[in-house]
Amino acid sequence: MKLKNKSIVVTGASSGMGRDIVRLFVQEGADVVAVARRADRLAELEAELKDAPGRIVAYTGDISKNEVCEGMIDKAVAEFGKLDVLVNNAGVMDNMASAANFSDDKFESVFDINVYGVLAAMRKACNVFLAQGNGGNIITVTSVGAKHPCAGIVYCASKAAVDSMIRHVAHTYRKDNIRSNGIAPGGIATEIASSMGVPEGDGYSRVQNVLGLSPAPGTGSDIANCALYLASDDSSYVSGQIVAVDGGWTSF
Repeated sequence: MKLKNKSIVVTGASSGMGRDIVRLFVQEGADVVAVARRADRLAELEAELKDAPGRIVAYTGDISKNEVCEGMIDKAVAEFGKLDVLVNNAGVMDNMASAANFSDDKFESVFDINVYGVLAAMRKACNVFLAQGNGGNIITVTSVGAKHPCAGIVYCASKAAVDSMIRHVAHTYRKDNIRSNGIAPGGIATEIASSMGVPEGDGYSRVQNVLGLSPAPGTGSDIANCALYLASDDSSYVSGQIVAVDGGWTSF
């Protein structure tokens, strides 16, 4: 088991990629605090994994709130005695609007979760890692949209900010043995589209030429397998990298 005795926090754990990450990590022996807003879905996941080699503890909350970002990591330390890995997976889509048509409300809601929530969790994790004194590991799910106009401008801008944060942490804490890497999914079959609502027509029509080049969708397991590598000691010399898991979508 690649993650035996590792204490890990995973956000966005109630569905999609986050759920598959938690499943795989617990099967690989990790002790996981699974974070999401839907308590019922977390309870289902706890029941499903009750006999797995690792342990799962549910933590209900909205990661756009600093108290949740701090509380979920405090929960891992209280339950498991330490924090080894933070997986920032939670995220939401915009409504595909372009620069001429995005709304302030959509900007705030997307950036609160995709940017602030990630940064607040990084802040808490880095402080815990520094206090523990033996390094740490942060894995953040970003998107090919950070460099590839496959969604609206707000979502793409939020993921570009996340890419910068991933590299910033890797650089500034390299001497403290705190690693930071990203996973950039392409088209993955998940429930994230439900956070989009009704697409803004003009913006959606303008990215169709890019969307049309996407290969068949991948699965949450594709992302979980990459996360397993980055969470394990197999990747101990890897930091500051963003791994595209997109079926070659961004190869052109």
